[in-house]
Amino acid sequence: MNTVLALANIVIKELYRRKDFYVLFVLTAVITLLMGAIRFFHDPQIVRDLKEICLLLVWIAALIIAITTAARQIPAERESRTIFPLLAKPVTRGQLVIGKFLGCWLATGIALVIFYLFFGIMSGAHEDKWPLLSLFQAFWLQWVMLAVVVAMVLLGSIVFSAPSANVTICFFVVLGILTLAGHLNQVALQQQEPLSTMTYTVYFLLPHLEWFDIRKFIVFNWPPVPWRYCFLATLYAFVYVALFLFSTWLVFRRKALTA
Repeated sequence: MNTVLALANIVIKELYRRKDFYVLFVLTAVITLLMGAIRFFHDPQIVRDLKEICLLLVWIAALIIAITTAARQIPAERESRTIFPLLAKPVTRGQLVIGKFLGCWLATGIALVIFYLFFGIMSGAHEDKWPLLSLFQAFWLQWVMLAVVVAMVLLGSIVFSAPSANVTICFFVVLGILTLAGHLNQVALQQQEPLSTMTYTVYFLLPHLEWFDIRKFIVFNWPPVPWRYCFLATLYAFVYVALFLFSTWLVFRRKALTA
């Protein structure tokens, strides 16, 4: 466990030494300015639109940080050849995979804390409402969703040869899941066999990342989600994380490091 935490710590430090750290603060400033503009409007619809834009920026920024950070971890170790002394510590390939995952996930969690902290302060200050439970649930569910994304991208970093290809493919896969996966069951009803069964199979096999999006609860000031659903969503996400990490380890242990 000490080895895994040490690897995770390296990933976190690497993230905030790169431009990602400065991008984080620039986007946070944009969110703050947008929320500050609420005071100039009295139309509830405009207020909701601004909050929705801010939360959309949070989701986009978090996805970019998670995908780009995870995609370069193992390829960068191979290109710089630091993976050889690292595995000679000895550090097993399984520990390396888990350490990289944990570091990327914690780093995105730190970024999300900053995003939601600024968003909550500005939103609460101008609306005189402090939906702390809803904000925490939105943060937690998004962070859990990003765990699935990070694990998926780590698998892609072993399968695809170039980090740029991995980033592009994973970003479009995640975007496709968020926008289209929830409608595949309805599409399957309109298809003929065996296409209907194939579509249903894809629908049930895909990780439904859209289930973790509860931005509307904050935008419209709805009551918090029942905690049992948060627990089930967390369990659902960790099952996919385990599957992706196990698949990453299986592929990585058979892959030649010099390739």
